[in-house]
Amino acid sequence: MKIIADTGKCVGAGQCVLTEPELFDQSEDDGTVIVLNEEPEGALVEKAREAVHVCPSQALSLQE
Repeated sequence: MKIIADTGKCVGAGQCVLTEPELFDQSEDDGTVIVLNEEPEGALVEKAREAVHVCPSQALSLQE
């Protein structure tokens, strides 16, 4: 699985970072998402799914 982030859609709400700081961070410039680990494994897979689900701008998706 791969995490895809569309920074053009991202509104900088930070829900992804709150869900899993090991996978996501935010740009200091504009607050948009930065994916720290594009291919999570193990327990982080579920956290990635949760982050996609809670993203208010639907800027995150998963490629199986």
